[in-house]
Amino acid sequence: MISIIGSGKVGSALAFLCGSFALDDVILVNRNEKKAIGEALDASTTIPATSTISINGTSDYSKIKNSDVVAITASSGVHLQSRTEIMYDQAIMIREISQNIARYAPEAKILMITNPVDVLTYVMQKERDFPSKNVIGVASSLDSSRFRYLLSKEFGTNQSKITDALVLGEHDDSMVPIFSYAKFNGKPVQDILDGQKKSEITNEVRNYWKYLRDYKGHSVFGIAKSTFDIIKCIIKNETLDIPASTLLDGQFGLSDVCIGVPLTINKNGIAKIHQIKITKNENESLQKSAHVVRNNITKVLEFLKTN
Repeated sequence: MISIIGSGKVGSALAFLCGSFALDDVILVNRNEKKAIGEALDASTTIPATSTISINGTSDYSKIKNSDVVAITASSGVHLQSRTEIMYDQAIMIREISQNIARYAPEAKILMITNPVDVLTYVMQKERDFPSKNVIGVASSLDSSRFRYLLSKEFGTNQSKITDALVLGEHDDSMVPIFSYAKFNGKPVQDILDGQKKSEITNEVRNYWKYLRDYKGHSVFGIAKSTFDIIKCIIKNETLDIPASTLLDGQFGLSDVCIGVPLTINKNGIAKIHQIKITKNENESLQKSAHVVRNNITKVLEFLKTN
């Protein structure tokens, strides 16, 4: 069973994908039960006629009992300039959600979509001492998709010609596009682009969500699809290589911090963290990005002690 906490645009898009692909039974949980029921009623009409799955909405956390996957898309508000600007309110909300997951679905694979995703992935993992392999922050895969799209625009080609476009680190202003790993028609991108162009594309990747917001509001389809891909590999017992946020234990010279890194995910959660070769400059940027996340984690933990 798949449980989705939050029935806003991302949560409902995720329910739509899971339903239309008949992945598994879906429970939508929202504090406004009417909203959850309404989205479930809508998404239910996408279930194939031959499928036996169901989609239901509720405000009752007990309904997530024994879920295989719990995806968290809920938010306490809207961020406008930085994904960290409402992190204290978000942390309080995640602490409450973690209590319900620990009570009703402690063995579930937990997918964190709520921002700031790296900080909240850490809070979720530490708050209830969930196994780190079971708590995954979904964002770097979206950033990587945006990186791939921007590279395809730069080279005037379609996205299929761009491979291994990875973005690591924080899902915010310090994220690190890995130009040394990305390829265009099999040729390393770093051999084609000069330093100025790399800097321009880096800024475009980091600010993509702001450009998007000017036109339509926050991202929906990209993050829903990235999350769906992970859910599918868990439910269907497949293997997926994807960048996502997890608790590091020495990888890239970093520990006790959650940032986006290359992972292999399967039905058991995170099967492997891949420490790929990156350039000295990219590693320095990754260390700085981790430092930003760690500072925010420290602030949030101090806040939670007194709230």
